[in-house]
Amino acid sequence: WVFEGTIRDNLKFNKKNMKIVIRVLLGIAVVFMAYLCVNSVVTPIRFEEARVQREVKVINNLVSLRTAEAQFRLDKGYFTADLDSLIDYLKTTPKKEVYKVGSLTEKQMEDGMTENKAAKILERARLKAQRKMKFQGTDSLDLLYNYIWEKDREVKATGLRGFRRDTILTNMIQALYKGQYTEETIGEIVYIPYTDNVKFEVETNNEYTTSQGIKVPIFEIRAHYDTYLHDLNNQERVNLIDKEEKLDHYPGLKVGSVDAPNNNAGNWE
Repeated sequence: WVFEGTIRDNLKFNKKNMKIVIRVLLGIAVVFMAYLCVNSVVTPIRFEEARVQREVKVINNLVSLRTAEAQFRLDKGYFTADLDSLIDYLKTTPKKEVYKVGSLTEKQMEDGMTENKAAKILERARLKAQRKMKFQGTDSLDLLYNYIWEKDREVKATGLRGFRRDTILTNMIQALYKGQYTEETIGEIVYIPYTDNVKFEVETNNEYTTSQGIKVPIFEIRAHYDTYLHDLNNQERVNLIDKEEKLDHYPGLKVGSVDAPNNNAGNWE
């Protein structure tokens, strides 16, 4: 009887422990399932927040590069795929700007006066004044203009007193970016943010011909999702790339296009 009692007690004890173990395991399972549910909602949100935050800086560099390419083409007649050459161009080439004083009146424009005609009149007056004044150096430009405004008959007859147009050379980086970069920091724009100094992909086609037979230089600068999102959730990144590719979109950010002219627009615009 004692032995049978011990067995019964052990069975009761084991059943009790088993119920506790089952309850604990069920509790763990519930917590784990809750974690999976929450994580399935939170992970995409966190990924999207990080993506948007990073793309602000990527877009900033793309816009800066677009500005540089546009100026490069204005001076050279073509786009460049060599980012090192582009930065060297920004550092070493002065920018030509027109210094303007005064403007044409409606009456002058109605009478056929244009900016180009006015500039030619002033140029003739400057040449005559320089010979008379033995003009030298840019420090006397104000004196020169005051002289021709007061003395030159053609300038006075056409009402161009106070009108001035001068081509001046300025620092390219300061002129294009208004203090956003310096000569020391301008090189940063060629690198994709949130990478280990990975450069943007650049492709050019300076011989593109439109359906009308017109040659138009075009370019494209790209940053793939795999570059600036490389350390974020892998599955979310794969899903994003797959989604864009199915829509026949570039899986990342870019400006311009080598498929057809698009006014150098960004694919986020």
